[in-house]
Amino acid sequence: MMHGSKNRWIWASGEGSNGTPPDEPGREGGLATEVRKKVARPDKYKVLLYNDDFTPMEFVVMILEKIFGKGPAAATQIMLQIHRSGLGVAGVYLLEVAETKVAAVHDAAEQRGYPLRAGVEKE
Repeated sequence: MMHGSKNRWIWASGEGSNGTPPDEPGREGGLATEVRKKVARPDKYKVLLYNDDFTPMEFVVMILEKIFGKGPAAATQIMLQIHRSGLGVAGVYLLEVAETKVAAVHDAAEQRGYPLRAGVEKE
């Protein structure tokens, strides 16, 4: 609300002695401040694919592309890692997402009759 001929704001709750709004919680020097609490980041989980002697390499590459969104080159590299060392990381996700992807791998493998297994491990 403007008062008189001067361009001066009058605060509804009154004003301080120097013409500034009175001190309010969360205000410093007339500027609103925000207190930010540190929020812990949620844990991440690796989805691991395990090698077996029966699942075709092409099927593993397809799983990595379709379920994990990997490009052909990345999917091939991960598949070769699985083949050579016995397991490989398909991706890192929040727990619920990781568990959903593991279930999708098992469903797709079972539909095709392959024993491909996946698991979740905390990062």
